[in-house]
Amino acid sequence: MKYIVVLGDGMADRPIKELNGKTPLEAAKTPVMDELAGKGMVGLAHTIPEGMSPGSDTANLAVLGYNPRKYYTGRSPLEALSIGVDMKEQDVALRCNIVTVSDDDKPYEEKTIIDHSSSEISTEDAAVLLEAVRKELETDIYKFYVGTSYRHLTIWDKGSVVPLTPPHDILGKVMGSHLPQEEALKEMMKKSYDILNNHPLNVARAEKGLNKANSIWFWGAGTKPCLTSFEEKTGKKGVMISAVDLLKGIAIGAEMKVIEVEGADGTLHTNYEGKAQAAVDALLKDGYDFAYIHVEAPDEMGHQGSLERKLQAIEYLDERVIKVVKEQMDASGEEYRMLITPDHPTPIEIRTHSSDPIPFLLYDNTKERRRIGFYNEKEALESGIVVENGFEMIEKLLEA
Repeated sequence: MKYIVVLGDGMADRPIKELNGKTPLEAAKTPVMDELAGKGMVGLAHTIPEGMSPGSDTANLAVLGYNPRKYYTGRSPLEALSIGVDMKEQDVALRCNIVTVSDDDKPYEEKTIIDHSSSEISTEDAAVLLEAVRKELETDIYKFYVGTSYRHLTIWDKGSVVPLTPPHDILGKVMGSHLPQEEALKEMMKKSYDILNNHPLNVARAEKGLNKANSIWFWGAGTKPCLTSFEEKTGKKGVMISAVDLLKGIAIGAEMKVIEVEGADGTLHTNYEGKAQAAVDALLKDGYDFAYIHVEAPDEMGHQGSLERKLQAIEYLDERVIKVVKEQMDASGEEYRMLITPDHPTPIEIRTHSSDPIPFLLYDNTKERRRIGFYNEKEALESGIVVENGFEMIEKLLEA
């Protein structure tokens, strides 16, 4: 038996007026997921423990079977694992986004945060800008490291896990009350605007109609992580396929193999087919038992508040990932079970994450249940099936 998780990051949502009260998952054309729902199990799961922040960090840990209350030490330390930074015990890791803030004459505290991803900036452009920041701001205490796209890393020697606001939580809001209380962090953010706003690369971006990547933004502080080996915990030899450092870091901490896919970039136009093929090859050719395919696009479109693009991201997931995996696994004759799920909702109306329960779909190709099926939030709620502790959901996937 082979085991597959296809995770559409932030895919779940809330009813939307423009869709006549449907969610994007209800409205999107998803014939493959609906077919699998007719032969499988649809239900709800709570992936965010009560009182914890609804982040992709806690939620993906839960989907992989790790209780966030036990294993979560912060988001950025997991990303540090992916980037290859060997954290010391006294280090604190910070996510260092390159964001877009309003380009006006107002003091930094009175500016508005426009875009948490700077028009989904490429890693190549971001590296140039982060190098400019590093030259001016890096010290023995604060070190900067390039990650992927807008997502980068700062290591704070002998730092503190201070409260920090995720930039995607305050899109369109004045920044002042959301800036760090830690003066050194706030000053670096302010100075970064002076360094970046008129940088030649940003001038060129503005001329192309792209958002300037004109400020760093710290958040997601945490200490060195320690995860149990996934293989020791489950008895399954697993691979992770993702474009983002967070998921790759979780996999490294869990001693799973990380498979890099050319063209996988965490955007709407990522290499969907390449991710699907990498999973199939790992399972059928390389002897792995478990493959986790993470697709970032639905979450990014939710943060952008783009209904049209979120629908497209969900449809791409169905047509270009799930269909590809299903057809090749079926053709192989191999028995397999597949879990299709978001990690958390990213509702269009709020443009950030929520702690609402998520709909999951569990399919087993050895069990043929013939009925009309649909995979969405409404069907999951009406099923009456609820997994209260999201980290136990993987047990339903792996059970004999």
